[in-house]
Amino acid sequence: MQEKIKAVIMRGGTSKALFFHKNHLPRDPLLRDSIILSAFGSPDPFRRQIDGLGGAVSSTSKVAIISPSKDPRYDVIYFFGQVSIDRPIVDYRGNCGNISAAVGPFVIDEGLVSAEEPLTRVRIHQKNTDRLIVAEVPVLNGSYQEEGDFAIDGVPGTGGKITLHFMDPGGAITGKLLPTGKPQETMKIPGMGSIPVSIVDATHPTVYLKAKDLGLKGAEIGEIEGNEELMGRLERIRAEAAVWIGTAQTAEEASAKVQTVPRIAIVAPPMDYRAIDGREISAREIDLTARILSMGTLHRAFAATGAVCTAVAAKIEGTLVHEALRGEALDRTDIFLGHPSGIMAVGALVERRGREFFCREAITYRTARRLMEGYVYVRRRSQD
Repeated sequence: MQEKIKAVIMRGGTSKALFFHKNHLPRDPLLRDSIILSAFGSPDPFRRQIDGLGGAVSSTSKVAIISPSKDPRYDVIYFFGQVSIDRPIVDYRGNCGNISAAVGPFVIDEGLVSAEEPLTRVRIHQKNTDRLIVAEVPVLNGSYQEEGDFAIDGVPGTGGKITLHFMDPGGAITGKLLPTGKPQETMKIPGMGSIPVSIVDATHPTVYLKAKDLGLKGAEIGEIEGNEELMGRLERIRAEAAVWIGTAQTAEEASAKVQTVPRIAIVAPPMDYRAIDGREISAREIDLTARILSMGTLHRAFAATGAVCTAVAAKIEGTLVHEALRGEALDRTDIFLGHPSGIMAVGALVERRGREFFCREAITYRTARRLMEGYVYVRRRSQD
């Protein structure tokens, strides 16, 4: 016998998630997670999530749990989970910026926040990182205005422009903008030798590598995801970085249980390349070439929290990202990232006080859309 639970599928940016009201799920975390896993069809050893709503890639295997906030500083609470495809894990470390973009439209349409035309500001308590996100959401006739002329690479068509302000994003998970205390380190990786890295924690911890240190130019797509040896090396670096920043006790634990923190990104100076849709991207259009991986998969579009972290890292002198950045971009709030699907604009306000760096705010721009509302059916044994 099955049970049904009310849910909404939302696209936020270049990701999709199942949205639940917190009071529609059990209070017990183990029971809650078993229901979420069943809803997504995880774990699936064939990595297809054929028995659930998951899309068999990390960008479509996400969950958002929403509730009203009793704190007058916020309107709603948003708790994010990354649902593993082939393991019985819902990882609540960190946040997803793309799904953050769908929170404002969701809570407005669900009546959790009063709509004000033409723009409603939603104060979101991002529970995973304990940070404030302010979403500016276009509204028409009391609902999110999903129609508009704003386009983001990686999503067909256009939509209503949502501006996200990530307030004080530094140290979201580790407590430090630079978890190791330095903008650049040399890591010794067992069986691989030494490699320069930068580790930055702004909205989501990310370890950065120079493309040339991996034998890459920086604009590759298939050459990265189709190279098992390279993907193995990247995971070893990521796992060791997890130990460095304290999100795992051992590299083995990081690979088995901490698949999302940190993420790993590859950066290079601006260059010409061809996007996934065949469009030619010119070096003149971008300030940085970048690729990011999560859960062992190359993102076809740049993760939004990864983009925010990258913009912040680009403004910190001494990081590998800063070294790869087009120099004139330092005088602008927004920088333009060249990623597999095209170009993404993201802003960061970073200050230097003595030897320390601080990020007051990071900004990104997304679209969102409600795709389905109704009930998801989960196996009865999930609630036993």
